[in-house]
Amino acid sequence: MNAAGDLHVVFKVADAEYALPASAVLHMESFTGATKVPGTAPYVAGLVQIRGRVVPVLDVRARFGLPAGARTLDSRVVVAQEHERTVGLLVDSAREVVRIEADKFKAPPEVVSQHTQGFIKAVAQTGQRLVMLLDFAKVIGETGANG
Repeated sequence: MNAAGDLHVVFKVADAEYALPASAVLHMESFTGATKVPGTAPYVAGLVQIRGRVVPVLDVRARFGLPAGARTLDSRVVVAQEHERTVGLLVDSAREVVRIEADKFKAPPEVVSQHTQGFIKAVAQTGQRLVMLLDFAKVIGETGANG
Protein backbone atom coordinates (compact mmCIF):
# COMPACT_ATOMS: atom_id res chain seq x y z
CA MET A 1 0.00 0.00 0.00
CA ASN A 2 1.47 3.33 -1.05
CA ALA A 3 0.47 5.92 1.54
CA ALA A 4 2.52 8.68 -0.11
CA GLY A 5 -0.53 9.56 -2.20
CA ASP A 6 -2.34 10.47 1.00
CA LEU A 7 0.12 13.23 1.94
CA HIS A 8 -1.17 16.78 1.61
CA VAL A 9 0.41 20.17 2.11
CA VAL A 10 -1.92 22.16 4.37
CA PHE A 11 -1.93 25.96 4.34
CA LYS A 12 -4.02 28.77 5.78
CA VAL A 13 -5.81 31.58 4.00
CA ALA A 14 -7.83 33.89 6.25
CA ASP A 15 -9.35 31.58 8.87
CA ALA A 16 -9.64 28.49 6.69
CA GLU A 17 -7.29 25.61 5.99
CA TYR A 18 -6.74 24.29 2.48
CA ALA A 19 -4.74 21.41 1.07
CA LEU A 20 -3.02 20.32 -2.10
CA PRO A 21 -1.69 16.82 -2.73
CA ALA A 22 1.97 16.78 -1.71
CA SER A 23 2.76 15.19 -5.08
CA ALA A 24 1.74 18.46 -6.82
CA VAL A 25 3.78 20.72 -4.54
CA LEU A 26 7.37 21.37 -5.59
CA HIS A 27 8.37 23.50 -2.60
CA MET A 28 7.33 26.23 -0.16
CA GLU A 29 9.19 29.52 0.06
CA SER A 30 9.04 32.64 2.21
CA PHE A 31 7.36 35.54 0.42
CA THR A 32 9.60 38.57 0.09
CA GLY A 33 7.65 40.37 -2.62
CA ALA A 34 6.91 39.95 -6.30
CA THR A 35 7.47 41.98 -9.46
CA LYS A 36 4.08 43.27 -10.65
CA VAL A 37 3.21 42.59 -14.27
CA PRO A 38 1.08 45.26 -15.99
CA GLY A 39 -2.24 44.09 -17.41
CA THR A 40 -2.54 40.92 -15.35
CA ALA A 41 -5.60 39.98 -13.31
CA PRO A 42 -5.87 41.67 -9.89
CA TYR A 43 -5.17 38.37 -8.14
CA VAL A 44 -1.78 37.97 -9.84
CA ALA A 45 0.74 39.10 -7.23
CA GLY A 46 3.48 39.14 -9.85
CA LEU A 47 6.60 37.20 -10.74
CA VAL A 48 9.22 35.84 -8.37
CA GLN A 49 12.48 34.07 -8.99
CA ILE A 50 12.60 30.80 -7.08
CA ARG A 51 15.51 28.41 -7.34
CA GLY A 52 16.62 29.81 -10.66
CA ARG A 53 13.24 29.90 -12.39
CA VAL A 54 10.71 32.66 -12.84
CA VAL A 55 7.34 31.70 -11.36
CA PRO A 56 4.03 33.60 -11.49
CA VAL A 57 2.46 34.02 -8.06
CA LEU A 58 -1.30 34.21 -7.44
CA ASP A 59 -2.57 35.88 -4.28
CA VAL A 60 -5.06 33.29 -3.01
CA ARG A 61 -6.89 35.86 -0.84
CA ALA A 62 -7.51 38.05 -3.90
CA ARG A 63 -8.39 35.00 -6.04
CA PHE A 64 -11.03 33.98 -3.48
CA GLY A 65 -12.41 37.54 -3.22
CA LEU A 66 -11.22 37.94 0.38
CA PRO A 67 -9.91 41.19 1.85
CA ALA A 68 -6.15 41.64 1.61
CA GLY A 69 -4.22 40.41 4.59
CA ALA A 70 -1.03 41.74 6.13
CA ARG A 71 2.10 40.06 4.83
CA THR A 72 3.93 38.50 7.74
CA LEU A 73 6.96 36.34 8.34
CA ASP A 74 4.53 33.40 8.02
CA SER A 75 3.43 34.36 4.48
CA ARG A 76 4.45 31.60 2.09
CA VAL A 77 4.50 30.85 -1.59
CA VAL A 78 3.40 27.27 -2.20
CA VAL A 79 4.90 26.36 -5.57
CA ALA A 80 2.91 23.67 -7.31
CA GLN A 81 2.74 22.18 -10.77
CA GLU A 82 -0.24 21.29 -12.95
CA HIS A 83 0.75 19.59 -16.20
CA GLU A 84 3.47 21.87 -17.58
CA ARG A 85 2.50 24.96 -15.56
CA THR A 86 4.35 25.89 -12.42
CA VAL A 87 2.57 28.51 -10.31
CA GLY A 88 3.12 29.86 -6.81
CA LEU A 89 0.17 30.41 -4.48
CA LEU A 90 0.63 33.20 -1.96
CA VAL A 91 -0.93 32.02 1.32
CA ASP A 92 -1.00 33.32 4.90
CA SER A 93 0.99 30.41 6.27
CA ALA A 94 2.09 26.92 5.23
CA ARG A 95 4.27 24.64 7.24
CA GLU A 96 2.51 21.31 7.48
CA VAL A 97 2.35 18.08 5.56
CA VAL A 98 -0.55 15.94 6.78
CA ARG A 99 -1.65 12.44 5.89
CA ILE A 100 -5.32 12.50 4.89
CA GLU A 101 -6.72 9.27 3.46
CA ALA A 102 -8.60 9.67 0.19
CA ASP A 103 -11.84 8.29 1.70
CA LYS A 104 -11.89 11.14 4.25
CA PHE A 105 -12.53 13.64 1.46
CA LYS A 106 -16.19 14.25 0.69
CA ALA A 107 -17.82 16.42 -1.95
CA PRO A 108 -18.33 19.95 -0.63
CA PRO A 109 -21.91 20.98 0.24
CA GLU A 110 -23.73 22.40 -2.78
CA VAL A 111 -23.89 25.92 -1.33
CA VAL A 112 -20.08 25.82 -1.01
CA SER A 113 -19.48 24.66 -4.57
CA GLN A 114 -21.87 27.30 -5.94
CA HIS A 115 -20.10 30.17 -4.22
CA THR A 116 -16.48 29.10 -4.62
CA GLN A 117 -16.42 28.92 -8.43
CA GLY A 118 -15.35 25.29 -8.19
CA PHE A 119 -12.11 26.13 -6.36
CA ILE A 120 -12.93 23.60 -3.61
CA LYS A 121 -12.78 20.02 -4.87
CA ALA A 122 -13.51 18.24 -1.59
CA VAL A 123 -13.66 18.68 2.19
CA ALA A 124 -12.12 16.44 4.85
CA GLN A 125 -12.43 16.41 8.60
CA THR A 126 -9.18 15.43 10.25
CA GLY A 127 -9.43 15.49 14.02
CA GLN A 128 -11.07 18.80 14.96
CA ARG A 129 -9.95 20.44 11.72
CA LEU A 130 -11.82 20.94 8.49
CA VAL A 131 -9.50 20.97 5.48
CA MET A 132 -10.62 21.93 1.97
CA LEU A 133 -8.91 20.33 -1.01
CA LEU A 134 -8.20 22.93 -3.68
CA ASP A 135 -8.80 22.33 -7.36
CA PHE A 136 -5.39 23.73 -8.30
CA ALA A 137 -6.17 23.76 -12.03
CA LYS A 138 -9.26 25.93 -11.46
CA VAL A 139 -7.47 28.27 -9.05
CA ILE A 140 -4.71 28.95 -11.59
CA GLY A 141 -7.21 29.24 -14.44
CA GLU A 142 -6.09 26.05 -16.19
CA THR A 143 -9.58 24.64 -16.75
CA GLY A 144 -12.43 26.17 -18.67
CA ALA A 145 -11.27 25.73 -22.25
CA ASN A 146 -11.86 21.99 -22.09
CA GLY A 147 -13.45 21.53 -18.65
